[in-house]
Amino acid sequence: MEKKTFVFIKPCLYIFPFALYVTHNKTMEGQSAKWIIRGNELLDETAATSIRSYLNMLYDQVDKDDQRPVVPLSHGDPSAFSCFRTSPEAVDAIVRAVQSAEFNSYAPINGILPARRAVAEYISADLPYNLSADDVYLTAGCTQSIEVILSVLARPGANILLPKPGYPLYESRAGFSKLEVRHFDLIPEKGWEVDLESVEALADENTAAIVIISPGNPCGNVFSYQHLNKVAETARKLGIFVIADEVYAHLAFGNNPYVPMGEFGSIVPVLSLGSISKRWIVPGWRFGWIAACDPNGILKKYGIVDSIKSYFNISSNPATFVQAAIPQIFEKTKDDFFSKIINIMREAADVFHEKTKEIPCVTCPHKPDGSMFAMVKLNLSLLEDISDDTDFCLKLAREESVTILPGVAVGLKNWLRITFSIEPESLEQGLDRMKAFCQRHSRK
Repeated sequence: MEKKTFVFIKPCLYIFPFALYVTHNKTMEGQSAKWIIRGNELLDETAATSIRSYLNMLYDQVDKDDQRPVVPLSHGDPSAFSCFRTSPEAVDAIVRAVQSAEFNSYAPINGILPARRAVAEYISADLPYNLSADDVYLTAGCTQSIEVILSVLARPGANILLPKPGYPLYESRAGFSKLEVRHFDLIPEKGWEVDLESVEALADENTAAIVIISPGNPCGNVFSYQHLNKVAETARKLGIFVIADEVYAHLAFGNNPYVPMGEFGSIVPVLSLGSISKRWIVPGWRFGWIAACDPNGILKKYGIVDSIKSYFNISSNPATFVQAAIPQIFEKTKDDFFSKIINIMREAADVFHEKTKEIPCVTCPHKPDGSMFAMVKLNLSLLEDISDDTDFCLKLAREESVTILPGVAVGLKNWLRITFSIEPESLEQGLDRMKAFCQRHSRK
């Protein structure tokens, strides 16, 4: 019988990987991979109309060889300017919260109780009734508040009523959530009041809510008590609730004082969206809230409150140490700080209004009463080689290193949204450059 010999070969680290490499190459030669990876085209489409997309486009046009500083009249973040520093009490509250080492953990989904209670008391000071901590949900800025509410409303077939002009994040988030948008007009000749007739014509049985922004972005308007009362009565008649975007709350310096929409909560349920970003000049701290101003409990009865709570089970919270600082920020910040900011804003609005009168190709139908912005109408018939508002803004950025947001970004073509919340000297420089640009491009 023939004897069989078995030889065991120790694997070689140099041969084995080579064999895998050869096998892999033969597989690749035999057929190409069929990838099924896809990006979200809807996300790309909705993001393309955001303010950030327009800002990126504008800053790409700025001449890098221009030695003059860029004047940013395009977005509302004055925190970079020394005259708009936040209160020392707010800074101290943050430092204390961090140094305590007591707020390094995750927060409850609705936010920590002391912060929610502080927000409830802060809002209640302006209302004829009191909110409780259970009426408040803490968010990472008003941006997240908008994301939460529009996600809650995005049931099949639903629609929402948005102002035109308005804040474009609402359109972007609604589009991404497949929530139909219907626009009602703001009337410039009436201080940008809501066209209530158009609201009634747009609403139907699938309308979920109406968005009201006061003090207004982008128009700089502040709705009167009487007008907000009419808005509340109209919403009640239509059976819808009001989303009150009050991120610029108390930043009012004109004829109309700030009135919270929650004042009319007994007429119509209101979800108030707010933050410390604008009044305290700290947008980077990312702290906001949703407050249910609904003494009749309608939002709870019809499932809105439960849906908000459900959303936070799959979402994030503002930083715990920022939440912990809120009670001290609200309690300790002095009235002098707020008065100083209001005075700076009022003076800036005056400068803006007077300087724009010197620019022949734009008109401002309503002097701003609040927030940080104003809308001006562009008269293209007085200009040559300027096709529309976007073309105007791109060429202005390129030639004068001044950024202004085209009106189309906020829903009003051939208008411009200008912020005046920068240092006074920079504001005057920016408007002077804009005047020189218009004179250079004026029709001969």
